[in-house]
Amino acid sequence: MKLWQYLIDLEQSVGCLGGWMQGGGHGPAAHEFGLGADQVLEAQVVLANGDIVTASPCQHSDLFFAIRGGGGGTYGVVLSTTVKAHPTTKVAAQQLSFAPLNSSYMPQFMEAIVLMHNAYPHLLDNGFSGYGSWALRSPTPLVYNYNYTLGTDTDANFTTGFTHTLAIFRQSAETAQSIFAPFLRQLAPYNGRSLFINITYSSFPTYAAFYGALSGIESPIGSSAAIGSRLLDGKALTSPQLNRTLDVVVGRPEEYTSVNLVLVGGGQVARDGADPYSGVNPAWRTAYLHNIVARGWPPGADAATRNAVYSDITNVKVQAMKDLAPDTGAYMNEVSLLKITSHLCAFCTVIRPAC
Repeated sequence: MKLWQYLIDLEQSVGCLGGWMQGGGHGPAAHEFGLGADQVLEAQVVLANGDIVTASPCQHSDLFFAIRGGGGGTYGVVLSTTVKAHPTTKVAAQQLSFAPLNSSYMPQFMEAIVLMHNAYPHLLDNGFSGYGSWALRSPTPLVYNYNYTLGTDTDANFTTGFTHTLAIFRQSAETAQSIFAPFLRQLAPYNGRSLFINITYSSFPTYAAFYGALSGIESPIGSSAAIGSRLLDGKALTSPQLNRTLDVVVGRPEEYTSVNLVLVGGGQVARDGADPYSGVNPAWRTAYLHNIVARGWPPGADAATRNAVYSDITNVKVQAMKDLAPDTGAYMNEVSLLKITSHLCAFCTVIRPAC
């Protein structure tokens, strides 16, 4: 009973059997251990005719392939799974945030955003992974600084800003600092001149301790928004066109666009591409960043307002990301549903292995 209570207390997100796993399943440990779909060793599944079968590499292998990334609830009802177990490990974490000191420093803020995107392939190749977000104008503060004096205020909560939390497994905080040092030197000229920059490091004895402190946060529910996404590979993140793409994606401040960074690619996610029974979109195997863009609308907004937001997300912002990374795709669990014009938009064609 104590074990079940521990699992209930720890769980602050989606479960591991449904659409999360069956669509791919990213999480804070994915870079180290692989996507959720790649953890499944076998599954008990109810078919449309009512039969209950065991899907594995040895029996019903086509169904095993399909449910491991092919889409939640599409091929059968998954009753149970046998999954891999991994030993716990220490985790070092970095929390980085920055914001323009005032609106005249927006160009410098965008320069720093581009610098961070350029850095992510190297950081992930060296073991970092995590999540972040940024916005030109957020309804709530993104960056907090309780010691900064701005005019007559004694603190400053920035609604324009960037923040990420990155983790590195089996390493110390000192190692994490060493890996990030070259990029911190690139940001240093902005610090205190055009941007407020804050960076901290911490260490945790176990993954559960890290998750409970920095990652297991329940997101608010009940809001209305349109979202779209794209998986971005190293070529896209270091492209000369990246700055222009990010300008289009974030849009104007009055749009209140939120850009969310899922930085779990590379590592084991890339290595698991060799698994012949993986139904995950192959774009995951080359991507570093799953880039999600979202816009909402005020309560009671009319259909024309909502449709304009959907159109902007799908036809402007997602299209800009697609132009930057034409050969990747999107994560089906967080894809724009209004414009699936080819298999690369959501469901890359995969040939399953022979039985």
